[in-house]
Amino acid sequence: MGGFFGVASKHDCVFDLFYGTDYHSHLGTRRAGLVVHDHKKGFDRAIHNIESSNFRPKFDKDILKMKGQLGIGCISDYEPQPLIVRSHLGTYAITTVGKINNSEELMWKLFSGAHSHFLEMSGGDINPTELTAALINQRDTFAEGIRYAQELIRGSMTMMVMTDEGIYAARDRLGRTPVEIGVKEDAHCICFESFSFLNLGYQHKKELGPGEICYVTPESVETVAKPHSRMRICTFLWIYYGFPASTYEEMSVEYARYMCGKHLAMRDRTRGLEGLDIVAGVPDSGVAHAIGYANESGVPYARPFVKYTPTWPRSFMPTIQSRRDLIAKMKLVPIRELIEGRSMLLIDDSIVRGTQLRETTEYLYRSGAREVHVRPACPPLVFGCKYLNFSRSRSEGELITRRVIEKLEGTVDPVPSVLNRYMDPDTEEYAAMLDEIRKELNFSSLHYHRLDDMIEAIGISPCKLCTYCWNGRE
Repeated sequence: MGGFFGVASKHDCVFDLFYGTDYHSHLGTRRAGLVVHDHKKGFDRAIHNIESSNFRPKFDKDILKMKGQLGIGCISDYEPQPLIVRSHLGTYAITTVGKINNSEELMWKLFSGAHSHFLEMSGGDINPTELTAALINQRDTFAEGIRYAQELIRGSMTMMVMTDEGIYAARDRLGRTPVEIGVKEDAHCICFESFSFLNLGYQHKKELGPGEICYVTPESVETVAKPHSRMRICTFLWIYYGFPASTYEEMSVEYARYMCGKHLAMRDRTRGLEGLDIVAGVPDSGVAHAIGYANESGVPYARPFVKYTPTWPRSFMPTIQSRRDLIAKMKLVPIRELIEGRSMLLIDDSIVRGTQLRETTEYLYRSGAREVHVRPACPPLVFGCKYLNFSRSRSEGELITRRVIEKLEGTVDPVPSVLNRYMDPDTEEYAAMLDEIRKELNFSSLHYHRLDDMIEAIGISPCKLCTYCWNGRE
């Protein structure tokens, strides 16, 4: 995944760029970069590896030397960026958020058109941001080039392209990720997360529609390509990835999570779950869900463990999964007085592999818990995301749902008709899958959020939401 922040100002923008980009640190774990353009000095860039350190200490010395009225910054989970490109369109900087599923096809298309080469990253992959830039360069204007790239790329591609005069902001063709624009005196900003500009003095100006391209300068925001009518924004933004203070499509992340918890409690009421002592959320993304559940159910909300974050604020920061699991375990500190002898209901944003939640549950039992009931805030994940690298697993075979389905069916690759039965919460197959997961992870009970309840809680038309990872529908 990744996030970005851009500024077009009549004055030096480095301060705003630095802190606005930092506010996207929860979206990426590997690379970060800043590019600025100054009327006198031209382009200047800094890129750092952030696998072992957060964004700010990596760039605090760079920003003392950088100067510019235009700037773009990014947090990336994969490739080094932003890139500075020189082409017939002029010199420009580019940063992207998305995923290209047909990169090999596009690379050979460009080779056949006399494009000479691409630089390989470690592992032999082509930098998707560089590939996107090469596609843009096939047309005579930036607006035409960006739209051309969006039409050819299978997956999604949201981007900022900064020239020496302004910044093109483009939301991906189906609006899977958000693009927000803020305004203050003498400046505009562009961002993924709408909260990122609030403390910098900006106010909300507009949210780009699917495929919309805007040209942003200090004085104005001009739409150079109108938005498409069809949208498939990622629902998982509200469930997990989005920052609580953000709003997408006029729906608050925090409020959506609260409503998800409320709907989970309403559904549990029909099951007759009784005898709970406390409701708790796995910090941090499960907290708002748990508060919504507690307020609707009347069961007290409590924090039976707290997260120690000064040195490891994110459990997924290391690239090696075994280290992530270890850190996730180490950073939760128990409060025995709220655990011992208690029957508790625990809400997490999702269950991917199940490793961390099993560790958390065993940890609660060792700390004296009597029962641990689990309610994931989204339906069972059955498909890996092929649009945004949102799924935290390398392959669908790592998903606990797929492993359990294969076990129950006795086949490695179940056909779609079989998978459909396991995705329907009213079937015997679905119930068998849940019971098998419950036993494997040692939960007292397990009930996922139903897809229809989750969509109702978020409050956006189902036809505008991408739910591929839960039901395989594009």
